[in-house]
Amino acid sequence: MRFLASFLLVAYATLVVAQFDTHQWADRSGIVHLFEWKWNDIADECERFLAPRGYAGVQVSPPTENVIITGRPWWERYQPASYNLNTRSGTEQEFANMVARCNHVGVRIYPDIIINHMAATSGTGTGGSKVDVEALDFPAVPYGSGDFNPKCEINDYNNAEEVRNCWLVGLPDLNLSIESVRNQIIGLMNKCIDYGVAGFRVDAAKHMWPAELEMVYGALHDLNTDHGFKSGARAFITQEVIDLGGGAISRDEYTHLGTITEFRFSAEIGRVFRGKDKLKWLSSWGEDWSFLSSHLALVFVDNHDNQRGHGAGGDNVLTYKDQKQYKMATAFTLAHPFGIPRMMSSFAFEESDQGPPQDADGNLISPSINADNSCGNGWVCEHRWRQMYNMIQFRNTVRGTNLNDWWDNDDSQIAFCRGGKGFVAFNNEENNFYHRLQTCLPAGTYCDVITGSKIDGSCSGGSVSVGSDGYADIYIAGDAYDGVLALHINAKL
Repeated sequence: MRFLASFLLVAYATLVVAQFDTHQWADRSGIVHLFEWKWNDIADECERFLAPRGYAGVQVSPPTENVIITGRPWWERYQPASYNLNTRSGTEQEFANMVARCNHVGVRIYPDIIINHMAATSGTGTGGSKVDVEALDFPAVPYGSGDFNPKCEINDYNNAEEVRNCWLVGLPDLNLSIESVRNQIIGLMNKCIDYGVAGFRVDAAKHMWPAELEMVYGALHDLNTDHGFKSGARAFITQEVIDLGGGAISRDEYTHLGTITEFRFSAEIGRVFRGKDKLKWLSSWGEDWSFLSSHLALVFVDNHDNQRGHGAGGDNVLTYKDQKQYKMATAFTLAHPFGIPRMMSSFAFEESDQGPPQDADGNLISPSINADNSCGNGWVCEHRWRQMYNMIQFRNTVRGTNLNDWWDNDDSQIAFCRGGKGFVAFNNEENNFYHRLQTCLPAGTYCDVITGSKIDGSCSGGSVSVGSDGYADIYIAGDAYDGVLALHINAKL
């Protein structure tokens, strides 16, 4: 018995460690949330843009069939009708093809998976399945009335039992203590794993008991070696646990199971770059700000919920509508070594329920790609902004280095190095930034990868001359279009 206990402990420790591995290629970084994109379009984007620019992965919208809601709001994707993989994004075969094509070029896929609940609206799903919510009848799974927790509303977030057993905004709450319910969920996730996904974003994890999630995760298949994963590799897990402190449920209850979506990061980085605090305090960015440890934290400036005022962060959250500060906050996220970064790629919206670009019949409209790499047809595509993809290349270049040679003006002008491979400076003031600073770089002329790129041996934007001592004159105007300057060794002429 003692041998068996030791074996299980080792096996469990291996499982836990594995669930923190993103399985990204060594020369890549950054997960892009291609929110509401079609599977075929994601496959194209992996091949034509994400892989060449050094992006590591894509979070995709829920692949499970959802109930069709009048007006087609974005949140209908979070109302599952069945575990069939047929949505407005495409068919199951198109999903499988997308995963294979992206894996082939080294871009990993992480589906947003909905396992806490089913749809709150009766009707027909995107794959034709019928749903009767009053009877709690989801025949295409199948689930019946005995598979759900008794109906009750969540009124008190200081009551952990209520938060985990009652119905989130009226969505029928699955009872994961029932083995047959867990087996249906395990079957869904294993189907995705067998198609080649690298892991999952687990929606509403806070509303499920950690012990029950542990049973689900522990029954998942190893990743599919046909897609380049090592033998015995386990799915990367990141769990949506909104915890800004003070509630009955802590993110720490889930950290043994996988990474956590660190909403405190989003709220704080927005607050600082909105000018509500001095940038100089970012010198201690990380755990000193009450964030999780770096390897546990999936970090982001905004996500699909809080950019619409849901989730957490309130009016501190920066979005694509605040372009200058949003780009600065994203550049800081990518330049700083803390956390596992995920970037939002949005569609334009005017009100919070508005769905993605669609035709009169509710079919998704593909993004158009413009000559300058930007998107059209109502898609924002922040990941295609030069300031974003060049900072992904910055992050890839400085991989393995620490932050060093921090400088600030005791206010909101800051700069720092990443080893001897990169240098970045920020100006969040109306005053001009003009200082001679240590860049930690070898002597030479470098392209500023924020204002332009290194193309055919020259800079399409600004440039900086670094002396033999590593020092350079750094200038960022107070009214500059971008409040950032970034240099790295692969941008040296």
